[in-house]
Amino acid sequence: QVQLVESGGGLVQAGGSLRLSCVASGRVSSIDDMGWYRQAPGKQRELVASITRGGATNYGDSVKGRFTIFRDNAKNTVYLQMNSLKPEDTAVYSCYAAQMFKTYWGQGTQVTVSS
Repeated sequence: QVQLVESGGGLVQAGGSLRLSCVASGRVSSIDDMGWYRQAPGKQRELVASITRGGATNYGDSVKGRFTIFRDNAKNTVYLQMNSLKPEDTAVYSCYAAQMFKTYWGQGTQVTVSS
């Protein structure tokens, strides 16, 4: 089993920045990809960013150039640095950690961007 605890969400004005953190515990040695999804009210869940254990990254089109994902394997932590935030970035952001046959999810953290 893997447990994920997120932190760093909150309220920020448009143009501002936030950094989300997600700490994994438990059977962390078997984790491959980690990343973030988000879901806004009335919208489908979408991939924000992902990162492999080796550091290869992938971003959703709407956040490219503004968000950066990075990972500290020694601390079992994945981060999402969000810059130039827009009101449309408002959503619940959920961290995930993927093993070969199972994906684990955090509880989600709210990010609200005011205009």
